[in-house]
Amino acid sequence: MHAFETLSEKFSAQFNRSHFPAEPSSLYQPNEYFLKLGGKRVRPVLCLMGNELFGEIESDAWHVSNAIELFHNFTLIHDDIMDKAPLRRGLQTLHTKYGESTALLAGDVMLVVAFDYLNHIGTQFIHRIIRIFNQTAMKVCEGQQLDMDFEKRNEVGLDEYIEMIGLKTSVMLAGSLQMGAILGCAGERNQHLLYEFGRKLGLAFQVQDDYLDAFGDPGKFGKQVGGDIISNKKTFLQIHAWEVADSSQKEELLFLSQNNDPAKVERTLQLYHDCGADEWTCRLKDKYLDEALAHLEDIAVVSKRKEPLKELAHYLVQRQS
Repeated sequence: MHAFETLSEKFSAQFNRSHFPAEPSSLYQPNEYFLKLGGKRVRPVLCLMGNELFGEIESDAWHVSNAIELFHNFTLIHDDIMDKAPLRRGLQTLHTKYGESTALLAGDVMLVVAFDYLNHIGTQFIHRIIRIFNQTAMKVCEGQQLDMDFEKRNEVGLDEYIEMIGLKTSVMLAGSLQMGAILGCAGERNQHLLYEFGRKLGLAFQVQDDYLDAFGDPGKFGKQVGGDIISNKKTFLQIHAWEVADSSQKEELLFLSQNNDPAKVERTLQLYHDCGADEWTCRLKDKYLDEALAHLEDIAVVSKRKEPLKELAHYLVQRQS
């Protein structure tokens, strides 16, 4: 069994090559640029780890992992356009550097190449893999739409937000693990348990991400403190604070969300603290992590094979960056 870091290096070594033709360079060079921005490659490596949980890594798992990473980058290109984001990982986003029309086409062709990688897997698994891949892709798009819908609303319920995060973030982690398990000939119950492990891990990951955006060390997190507050994004902290706030606190939260007060971040963070949203968020993160690990524990393979996934889960949820 390989640790996440080892598999990540192996994946990057085979992924960091050209996936596109040379011409027209005005279409394909932007994608090469975007892929060089890097990233943790968590989703494709989860596919490999889900496969290795049940035996040796199959060659088909590398093809599926490549498809997963290309699909993920396709969503990032389009997300940046929708968010009008100027930077990603400190460098220009694709639409900022090459123009919106080229970015849209580049993202589209990246999705096409992702599906082409799926054509390389064996006929024994191809229909099941494509079905899971397509279902996952649709759910990610649904989650993105809900996220945009929520930006227009003053109030979003916790259950609604959890559903959105489950679609936008969790299903890609869960689907990646399940596709790896399918290639490893895992039974239906083991597939389900691994999927639920990934889904709950995704929720715990997002809770931690929301918390770090507000209360993390900017030197470690690498982002501006309170970026979500400045953008008026719905988060676990914002939703819980709104649910438990008294009338005067709600009035101030609403005022801060509608105005560019110089002390907006500082005042909002104080309200989160006064409402106990910071402590509640930490408890919720631990709850989702415990549920994820319980699903992992129930998978019918020897415990030693689960250790890399257990270590990764703790790392993703307890990270400070």
